[in-house]
Amino acid sequence: MALKVYYDLMSQPSRAVYIFLKMNNIPFVPKPVALRSGEHHTDEFKKINPMSLVPAIDDDGFVLTESVAILKYLALKYNVPDHWYPRRDLQAQARIDEYMNYQHLNTRYNGGMVFQQLVIIPRAMRAPVQWPMVENAKNRLETVIFQLESYFLKDNKPFLGGADISIADLLGVCELMQLYACCEENIYESNPVVKAWVSRVQRRTAPHFEEANKIVNRVRGVYSKQKEAQQNAKL
Repeated sequence: MALKVYYDLMSQPSRAVYIFLKMNNIPFVPKPVALRSGEHHTDEFKKINPMSLVPAIDDDGFVLTESVAILKYLALKYNVPDHWYPRRDLQAQARIDEYMNYQHLNTRYNGGMVFQQLVIIPRAMRAPVQWPMVENAKNRLETVIFQLESYFLKDNKPFLGGADISIADLLGVCELMQLYACCEENIYESNPVVKAWVSRVQRRTAPHFEEANKIVNRVRGVYSKQKEAQQNAKL
C-alpha cells in the first residue's frame, strides 16, 4: 500500500516533511488535515494520531506521529542521498540529531509562541494579544538566532549538519518561516549568517520550498492588512 501522509502546510513540521518527500521523489498519498477547521480533532483523525497533531504517516499500517521520527524513518527506508541523514558517519548523524533535539524548546517553541500570540489566538479565540508573552518569546528567539550563528553554523558551515543540507535544515528553516508569516522575520534577517543560511536552504529546495510555503505567504498578506487597519484605527 502507498505511504499516506497527513499534513497541513500551515504546520511548520508538516512543511518540512512535505519538502523532504518532494525533494526525494518519494511517492505518497496526500491526506490534508485542515487545522483551521478543527479536522485534527475529529474521531477519524484521532485513529491516526490520538494527540491530534500533524504531520503523521501511515506506511501500510505502520503509523508515526512525530516529525523528527518521520523524517528519520523516511530517510532510512527510502535510501535517500546520505547527506539528508547519514547512515554510517555516526558523528555527522549525531550533529544532525543534536540540532533536532535542540529545536523543540528553542527554535520551535519560541517561534511558535510568537505566531500563536500574533495570529492564531486573536483570530481563533477572539482574544487580545498577550504582548508580554510575545516580547519574552522574541527575546528568547534572539538568543536562538545567536546560537544558530555561533554554534550550529560556526566555522562558515553552510548547513546545520555541515557541508550539505539535511533534515535538520528543513525543520529549522520551516520554523523561522512562521515568523515571516506574522511579519517578524527581522528577528532572523538581522543576522547575516542566519539570513544567508535561510536563503541557501530556500534555493537548495526550490521549487518545493515555494510550493510548501504558499500558505505562509497568504497568511502574511492577511496579517499585514489587519495590522495596517489596526494602526490606521489608532490615528
